[in-house]
Amino acid sequence: MIAIENLSKSFTLHNQGAAVIPVMSGAALTVAPGECVGLIGASGAGKSTLMRMVWGNYLAASGSIRVGTLDVATAAPRQIIRLRRETLGYVSQFLRVVPRVPTLDVVAEPLLTLGVTKDAARARAASLLTRLNIPERLWPLSPTTFSGGEQQRVNIARGFAHSYPALLLDEPTASLDATNREVVLTLIEEAKAKGAAILGIFHDEAARDRVCDRVVDVRAFTPKAA
Repeated sequence: MIAIENLSKSFTLHNQGAAVIPVMSGAALTVAPGECVGLIGASGAGKSTLMRMVWGNYLAASGSIRVGTLDVATAAPRQIIRLRRETLGYVSQFLRVVPRVPTLDVVAEPLLTLGVTKDAARARAASLLTRLNIPERLWPLSPTTFSGGEQQRVNIARGFAHSYPALLLDEPTASLDATNREVVLTLIEEAKAKGAAILGIFHDEAARDRVCDRVVDVRAFTPKAA
């Protein structure tokens, strides 16, 4: 479902004399349907960079990133938008939403864009918010007013609202208490059981050991010094 081949990435520092900083070279990995692959490596090794290239936020210097049949590395913006709507979900560490939109609708929005009825989308959103222990009295409010932990749980609910065939997870259990951590790990297991291909960053080693079928050390993709 996810196949990365010979991927490379560098950054150009335009405010420092256009210095080019190579950050990744020859990256290769696959994630099969129903499999969860964890990215490991020290801070700054390139885990987040790799995830952002799969998501289409960073442009690859070379190589391919196939999610299903689409090569994200060469895809047009409209193709990436469609991929994100239908196929590839992303749970980041931070919630970014339009202010004043009720929490229930924030979570339901991925389903509404797919043509799911408002009642069905809101029912799914309500189920996830309940599982993630977001009190019903908060659902009519914008999540921009919530605590960091509450925002993270809203973000997780939104990311799992649609059964994406592929899913990117960036520290999904960070800063969660034991109860909500268990809910998130169960959601990941359920998504795997439905056939989702999951690529994630898990600094929580116990969580990684539980849900990841294998790990890939991104330090193997560090460019060799000339």
